[in-house]
Amino acid sequence: MSADLILSLCNIIVLPGWLLLAFLPRWKWTLGIVCTGVIPFILGLVYVGLFISQFGSTPEGGGFGSLNGIATLFSNPYVLAAGWIHYLAFDLFVGSWEVFDSQKVGVSHWLVLPCLILTLMLGPTGLALYLIIRAIVTRKPEIFESQTAY
Repeated sequence: MSADLILSLCNIIVLPGWLLLAFLPRWKWTLGIVCTGVIPFILGLVYVGLFISQFGSTPEGGGFGSLNGIATLFSNPYVLAAGWIHYLAFDLFVGSWEVFDSQKVGVSHWLVLPCLILTLMLGPTGLALYLIIRAIVTRKPEIFESQTAY
């Protein structure tokens, strides 16, 4: 199967997850499907499959130590597809965390929607916007609330 086809299929696989987060955020199955269910499992299997299939085929000079090394590493279309699938999976996870957290702390879903769009398109930008909105709405800049063990 070509790297392009794998990438196209994975781009399609994540769309239902984003649609569920945007339009059915309180449906009892949404977070399970999106965060811990079918979609991340499929993306994970594809990612691992690509990683294993390309293991040992690193081009000369490829690696994560420099931009040139990363560019060389990603010159392999299957490695590049795996890198994109990595983004797809983690951005979807972050989007599901934004929805889950917003429900927990009382941030309106209308305020979360632009964050989801930005998380889908620009990853960290959407997360940063959500954290700003969360801090303003809850008047708490902390992401993790301290809990004391007794």
